[in-house]
Parts: sequence; structure tokens; C-alpha cells
Amino acid sequence: MRFNADIGRVLVATLDQTALGVGIADLDGHLLMEHHEAIDLASDPSPILNRLIALFEWVLEKHQNRKPVWGVGLSVPGPVAVVEGADFLCRTPEFMPGWEGFPFVERLLVHFNAPVWMRSSVETMTMGELKAGGGVGQQTMLFIKVGTRIGAGIAVNGTVYRGAQGAAGLIGQIPVATVAGSPTLEAAAGSTAIAAAATTAALSGQSPYLADTLDRLGEITAIDVGQAAQMGDSIATELLSKSGRLIGETVAALTNMINPALIVLGGSAAQTSDTILAAVREAVYRNSHPLVTRDLRILRSQMGSSAGLVGAAAVVTEQIFSTATLRGWITQGSVLDHPGFQDALDAANQRLAAVPTRPQPPAPTA
Repeated sequence: MRFNADIGRVLVATLDQTALGVGIADLDGHLLMEHHEAIDLASDPSPILNRLIALFEWVLEKHQNRKPVWGVGLSVPGPVAVVEGADFLCRTPEFMPGWEGFPFVERLLVHFNAPVWMRSSVETMTMGELKAGGGVGQQTMLFIKVGTRIGAGIAVNGTVYRGAQGAAGLIGQIPVATVAGSPTLEAAAGSTAIAAAATTAALSGQSPYLADTLDRLGEITAIDVGQAAQMGDSIATELLSKSGRLIGETVAALTNMINPALIVLGGSAAQTSDTILAAVREAVYRNSHPLVTRDLRILRSQMGSSAGLVGAAAVVTEQIFSTATLRGWITQGSVLDHPGFQDALDAANQRLAAVPTRPQPPAPTA
């Protein structure tokens, strides 16, 4: 017998604070195509969902080859609560402030007539690294996402640990006692903090390079700070080093507890410069037990924005072919014939019929 990965397709998407990524994969989770574009996730969810559906239709037209969609995988910024005893989602879990009650999952489920699974971006990026990145072949790994939010993905025995409620790895909420006022790690070392400190340095004249960036672009982002560090700007380098040290000190506590073989750094802030990576390495090695760090490798992710898409595909394929789900459809030939999915589809249709359509914003006037 041989596994036929080409009999169906999986649609995947990553929703980040400022970017939307979509892709299509086979049933083995291999990504066949991907596309990325800018969005503002803080805006109204309705046009974002419409754009996502349009992009999914586009990738299906390019790569479906008449293969049915067996599942949709979503990677979202916040933690996604575990729903006990539910193999298939029938309503949208809370994951974004301001999106409460919006039928995001229901619309996708009904539109594509396929089950939908949702996980946090840290979880999917961790799974992506395990499947196709630096974590291939590793059993114990930490993935640290450094961006507006800071989170940790924990892989034990080759499986991502979600926690009792699906909220494992929220290290960005840990207070930083070494910083005045003891803010959280995200508030002290995340992308927003880096950008704010860089803007202050630009306005005060400490960094002519950052001042020029502010004049040209009107704002400074953490990515701009990383580029400034690459150009040799000492202020930018120090800002990133400070962020990396704070993150590394927190990660060291996890390292002592988990004893991973590998730590991978990802996210927008970590991708633009080696400065954060070097500072995290120094802090982890300094604050961890020698036995824990003896063979420990700390790397920067080479997958970039693809990690979340690959991980979202892995979530779908793992769920479809899990023992509990498989026994419900194996004699029928497709997960689309699973009684649980049909129940979820009926529930989603009923919810869409009951939820009033959100009013659309007025069209801009000349």
C-alpha cells in the first residue's frame, strides 16, 4: 500500500497583525504554492475574510487540478482555546479583540464545504519548523517568536504541547523584574518597544541613521531598527541587544525546565538582524545549567513567513489522519463524509442564518 497525498488539497492561511499569507498543500502537508500581502488585522474582519476567500479561490484555480478541498488550516495571532470532545469546529473561537461573534470559521466552512482548524501562530510556526525547518528530526525544541507579541512554542517528543486551555507558551506576559516598573516581556522587548525606543533616539539626535529613516518614512519599525543595526548603527545595535538579553533571560528559565535540543528564533524582529540572536544565545548560555546547554543549538529560523503555512497544513493533516478522526471516515473514503463534519457543517449553516450580517462601511466619497 502507498499513501496517495495527491487525492485532495488543503488550504492554509496565516493572519498576522500586518500581513496575510495563503497557500495550498497536498494531504502530506507539502506546500505547493504560497502568497503574501499586507493587511491591517485591526480593521473590520468582514473585508479581511472576503479577501481571504478570494485568495483561496485564486490558489485553487491555479493548483487544485480538480482535487477536492479536504480541510482549511488557519494560523492566528492569539491563543486558540482547546474545545474538549470536538473533532471539528462549528463556530469561531475567540482569538482577536474586536472580532468576537464574527462568524469567520463558519463562513469558510460553508463556503468551501470543508472542515476548518485554527491554531495560534506560535503553534503553527513551531510545527512548520518541526516538519520542514531546523527542527526536522528533533524531539524536543523551543520556538520563540519575536514580534509585536512574544511567544514560545514547546515541542516535546516531537509533538507541540498546547496546555490545558491551548494557551501554553505565553512568555510575553511574564513580568521583567530587571526593568523599572516590571513591565511584561512583550512591553519591554517586543517590536513595539524596540520601535518606540528607536523613535526616541531618532528625535533626540542620538542616531543620525534612525533620524534619517524617520524623516523619510514618517515612522520607525523594528524591521527598520534591524536594518540600521546591519548598517553598523550603534544605537540600533544596543536596542536589539537589550531586547535579546531580556528575551534570553526568560527563555533560559524555559531551557532549564524543558532541556531542549534546539531553540529556534523566528518572527519579524528576529529575522532582520543577527543581533537579537547573538544576545539571546549569550543570555541563555549564561543563565542555564551547563548540562542543559552542553549540546544545545540556538538558531534563527530560515523558513520566514512560510513556517506558519507549513505548520497550518500539518495541523490539518494530523487532525484528518488522527486515529479518532480516521475511524469516522475511513470506510466512507473522505473526511468530508465524516458524520462529525456533517454535524459541524449543519451547525455552521444554522449559525450563519441566525447571525445578522454586519453593516458594511460607507463607500469613500470623492
